[in-house]
Amino acid sequence: MSDLRPSLDTADVAAAQEAVAAEPGPGGPSPRRRSPRAMAVRRFRRNKVAVGGAIFLVILLLVAVFAPLVAGQSPYSVDLGAIRQPPSSEHWLGTDASGRDVFARLVYAARVSLMVGVFAALLAVLFGTLVGAVAGLFGGWLDTALMRTADMMLSFPNIVVVIVLAGLLGPSIPILVIAIAASEWPTAARLVRGVTLAVREREYLHAARVAGASRGWLLRKHIVPAAMGQIVVVGTLAVAGAILSEAVLSFLGLGVQPPQASWGNMLNDAQSLTVIQSMPWLWLPPGLAIAATVLSVNFVGDGLRDAVDPRQSGRS
Repeated sequence: MSDLRPSLDTADVAAAQEAVAAEPGPGGPSPRRRSPRAMAVRRFRRNKVAVGGAIFLVILLLVAVFAPLVAGQSPYSVDLGAIRQPPSSEHWLGTDASGRDVFARLVYAARVSLMVGVFAALLAVLFGTLVGAVAGLFGGWLDTALMRTADMMLSFPNIVVVIVLAGLLGPSIPILVIAIAASEWPTAARLVRGVTLAVREREYLHAARVAGASRGWLLRKHIVPAAMGQIVVVGTLAVAGAILSEAVLSFLGLGVQPPQASWGNMLNDAQSLTVIQSMPWLWLPPGLAIAATVLSVNFVGDGLRDAVDPRQSGRS
């Protein structure tokens, strides 16, 4: 016989505990009510996996910023007497086919991956937010045209869009950022449009329209702030997708070009069967770096999502 009692997930219990903690005690003074932002920060800090991912990303960012100090040598220095050497005290992660230090290249490649990931995600979120907010607020034929364009983009796998654009426009970091952003913006646009459709029906927005507020003012003051939590989550997850797309493109020779180091073209240098079987120091470090970074960004994104809307954690 099934149990008819309602079940409570972890997020519901946590939200209930926060609500009870915010209520005044009998006969006592009313405690200070926490702001939604403070409660979101508290929920995020309780998510150990998300906090661990954030710590890893902070360390990676510091490594990228201080790459010359961390690497200890140039990623372009060639030692013809030490070609494809295994890890040693002189070369911690060995050397590649050109005699370059794998550890130095791995450290400098973090700069490229983070730069492409952050800037591509930022461009995608900015453009997607603008498109979604305009579509939701104006409605009509403009909404239809913009959303059909977004749907058309979403009908193709992201990596296919990126490969086609990068192949047509040529391999360079700015083109790479634009190509990845072009594949990511429809997700942000769809989300922001949904928030806009909900917000625009609220009474205070109707009152603002009657008072003569322009649509641009409504976007800046009400709609974008209302969607900011979701925008941050989508932007964070877009960073992971952008890093992965850069790695795939560079592996295929359409992304970052040698001699500049990127995790993707480091994998490209190690794609022969002989290297895979007998020289794991050439492919294992960049592969682990990509996996750890993408997982950490996703952990942070999931933590932010659950912090902004704790009801989501029970559905994920």
